[in-house]
Amino acid sequence: MASFNKVILLGNLTRDPEVRYTPKGSAVCDLGVAVNRVYTTDAGEKREEVTYVDVVLWSRLAEIAGEYLKKGRPIFIEGRLQLDTWDDKQSGQKRSKLRVIGETMQLLGSRPGGGTAPAEAGDEGRQAPSGGKPSAPPAKSAAPAEPDDDEIPF
Repeated sequence: MASFNKVILLGNLTRDPEVRYTPKGSAVCDLGVAVNRVYTTDAGEKREEVTYVDVVLWSRLAEIAGEYLKKGRPIFIEGRLQLDTWDDKQSGQKRSKLRVIGETMQLLGSRPGGGTAPAEAGDEGRQAPSGGKPSAPPAKSAAPAEPDDDEIPF
C-alpha cells in the first residue's frame, strides 16, 4: 500500500528560533509555529482555535531561520511528520512527540527596517527571489557601490 507524508503550515512563530549544532557540525533549529483556525458554531458564534506545532529544520535551512526569523514573524513551512518516542527517565513511562521536519520554508512579510525577506529556501539552502522576476544586473560605475538587498544572493 502506498503512503504519503506531507505537511503544509502557514502560521506565526511562537518564539525565537533556537539554533544548535550536532557534534559533526550540522545546524539544527527548533521552531514553534502557531496556526489559527476560525470557524462559526451552529449558534452563529465565531470562534478561533490555535494549534501549536513544533518544527525542526536542518543544515543551511536551520542557519537561515536562525538569522532571519524572530518571534511573531509569519512563515510558510512544507515538511513531513515524524514521531519521536523515548522512555521518561523520571517516571519510566513511554513518551512520544509528533513534530514536523521542515524541508522547505518561505519567509513571509518584510524584514524589520524595510526591504523584503528572502522568498524561499529548500533543504539545500537555495532561495529564489520573490515574484519570480530575475533582478537586473547592477549598473557599472567607477566607484564600487554597496549592493542592493535584492541583489545579495542568499
